Amino acid sequence: MPKVTSSSIGNTGRPALRRNQACRSCRKRKLKCDAARPHCATCVKQWQALISVPAPVGYAHPTEPQCVYDPVDGLNLAPDIDPLEKIRLLEEEVSKLKTRLQEQNVIISSPHLTQPLRHHPQALLRPTSASSSGSGSQSSGSLSNQLSQHAGKSPLNPSRPSESHCPKHDEHAELTDIGNRCSTDAILSLIYSGWNPDLPEPHILEHYVDVFFKCDPCGPRILHRPSFLASLRLHPRDPSFPHSAILHAICASASRWSSRNVAVMPDGSRRDEFAEYHASKTRQYIDKTMATGDDIFHVVQACILLAWYFYQEGRWVEIWIFAGFQTRVAVPLRLNYPGTFSTHGNNSPSGYLPPPKDIRDLESRRRTWWMTIMFDRIVSVGGWIHAIDERDLGTELPLCAADFEAEQLMPSNPQDMATEELFTTHLPRYTDPFLLLIKAVMLFGRVTDFNVRSSLRAPTAPSKNQDPFMLPGFHELDALVCDDFISNLPHTYRLNHGVTDGPSGKNPVDTDLYMVHLIPHAAAITLHNPYLDLNEMERPSTIRCLNAARSILTAYFMLSATSLDVTRLHPFVTICWYLAAVVQVQVCKHFIEAGDEVREAQVWGEINVLRQAMLDYGTRSPIGTRQEKLLQGLMREIVRLTSQKQPLEVGLPLYPFSHSTLFSESSSRMTQDGIPMAPLPNPNSEIHQSIDDSQLRETLPFGMEISTSHPSGCLAWTPSDPRGSGEVDTWTFST
Repeated sequence: MPKVTSSSIGNTGRPALRRNQACRSCRKRKLKCDAARPHCATCVKQWQALISVPAPVGYAHPTEPQCVYDPVDGLNLAPDIDPLEKIRLLEEEVSKLKTRLQEQNVIISSPHLTQPLRHHPQALLRPTSASSSGSGSQSSGSLSNQLSQHAGKSPLNPSRPSESHCPKHDEHAELTDIGNRCSTDAILSLIYSGWNPDLPEPHILEHYVDVFFKCDPCGPRILHRPSFLASLRLHPRDPSFPHSAILHAICASASRWSSRNVAVMPDGSRRDEFAEYHASKTRQYIDKTMATGDDIFHVVQACILLAWYFYQEGRWVEIWIFAGFQTRVAVPLRLNYPGTFSTHGNNSPSGYLPPPKDIRDLESRRRTWWMTIMFDRIVSVGGWIHAIDERDLGTELPLCAADFEAEQLMPSNPQDMATEELFTTHLPRYTDPFLLLIKAVMLFGRVTDFNVRSSLRAPTAPSKNQDPFMLPGFHELDALVCDDFISNLPHTYRLNHGVTDGPSGKNPVDTDLYMVHLIPHAAAITLHNPYLDLNEMERPSTIRCLNAARSILTAYFMLSATSLDVTRLHPFVTICWYLAAVVQVQVCKHFIEAGDEVREAQVWGEINVLRQAMLDYGTRSPIGTRQEKLLQGLMREIVRLTSQKQPLEVGLPLYPFSHSTLFSESSSRMTQDGIPMAPLPNPNSEIHQSIDDSQLRETLPFGMEISTSHPSGCLAWTPSDPRGSGEVDTWTFST
């Protein structure tokens, strides 16, 4: 019987391969090859199987299949492309590039536009796979697309950083369209240098980095600012150049303070195209690291920055996913050990990261770990189980921020979560607002743990008729949250709420210290609200909730008495305002049912003050708007029951002047409506000296008085008699 030839087997429409047409890899391993370009199917399958397993330490997987072909005369460039057609397309591409270069020769570049190029004399554009310091993905698109992107035609790079309430950058006012004024040399440097084409131009990137460190209340804590700013001056291919994932995350976060590519959606939320673009680029690096394990520590840091961006956006599903991802990844990195590296023998698996190189590397790991844990605790405020139990936290607390930036060679912080009296003992050498913030958030985490475990193990839900002090551990936790923590703060921090000059004497507001005084009150509401009963005013849980809500309101009035921009605060402040408003909603319902219209109107004013605070915060960070909408859902019943004609407008506007930024250098700036902004308070004077006391008293709700004896000149609540009956209200308390 004659042998069956290959031509007699089904005709697939593809000619048989000639000699040496298969790729070298398939010929070497004697495997079938379809000669597909650029990579054959066999090599692609082998590469996908390889990268599905994390690379060992010291080894990196190839970024693409290792598929190489021999040059063969007459071989088609692709199965369906004619060589002549390919040549014609390339000639058209070259012609377009020549035309663009000739157009740029006509334009005379301004001297100030060449100054940013001197920062990077060798590079303005960087292939994303050029170095290990930061590029994770191959740049896509043709060369002309990259040129047009960096010639100012891409909508992703803002033509001009917006004027924000943060630091002034007048030197960037002329950055309207760099592509229309660049010289031929600048474009050629964009082509042949190593700058990542997905990032903004160097001078614009430096602007966003500067805004990030000065304005963002969360992310900068994990980065060493002096060395990070110095590394931006390095060549993009230098191993010490910042990782592109971190730079993209910084651009996404800083765009909140300096961007004009913002669209307002029909539901009132905002969408920043520039921020969304860089957030998507950060996620691409995260996805790549999940597959290959490359640059994992830098990508984890970028993940933390992006997680805080999502938190400020109020995107809860992404928040939960990122919280779980970064805590799970930080464990095999061995960040959860003293010194952030395990030396406990051979019984435990080795860490993915090598030991820290120096004090800066060690402290960066500590701060990365604690920022991860803080994010997990803040995300779990609603009553979710924490990703890592407090008993399993082994890393010591970080050093002070000043010592970290100065790279002071000093012993590690002796305190960790196993330290006795951690929340009441604060070592002067290891105490600053950020460390106190960590302790305050961990204290809130204890309240969440108590509530979650009580709900999981109790046969019934908590009841108002139940005495919570009979529960094991409740009395100790109540004392710690409601009294011991704040009363044992160092004297300097206990008397300063962060609104006036802090201990450093540099910043007019300290967002970390402000939150240190606010979080314990929010924790008290979370702990006692299930047992709140307004029919028993002497009940401890009722008193705790009312006092805590009153303290949060007082803290907000302290801010309102200044020209401080509340959007500069930590985003967790919106949760604190929401919890205080939840208590006030219950109080309002109580007065509606009792028919006390005077006190009902007073409480409506307080609720609307908190609502307005959330809306003001939502003008820059959508989490404020989302929390206000959530509060409106709780208010439906009292809106339906109230006798007030316009309950959602009672007490507004509360103050006669505009809330402008505290971080502007000029006190004579105008608002968008042409109204002069309020003058900035003198950081060396008390708060009550920056406003007219008599004018403020006329706008305060019932029972609100200006305390002249308080060290910080804050506003304080005193027992009031709104009906003139000679009786003092039993539900108002002094703070």
